[in-house]
Amino acid sequence: MKEKLNIVVGSDNVFRDLGFPEAEAQNLLLRADLSIHIRRIISKLGITQAEAAKLAGITQPRMNDLVKGRTEKFTLDALVNVAAKLGYTVKLSLKKSA
Repeated sequence: MKEKLNIVVGSDNVFRDLGFPEAEAQNLLLRADLSIHIRRIISKLGITQAEAAKLAGITQPRMNDLVKGRTEKFTLDALVNVAAKLGYTVKLSLKKSA
């Protein structure tokens, strides 16, 4: 006997799909996306966490938190500042919710 699978199509925001309130889900997604970009920047630059931390003006343990995806420890402001100090500009776009 075959089991019937219940497949649910998710949205474009995993945090919304997990049940977070809309405003929090958007904030969490932005922080996650920004931290992923910062990790890619560090890799692209070919520098260590310690070197990246020094450039960003934060401690190496704090940079480790960022690289390990511990985004709950960072505000959007803090992540924007890290990206800027690493030589990147963060741009924001808005669109009307469906």
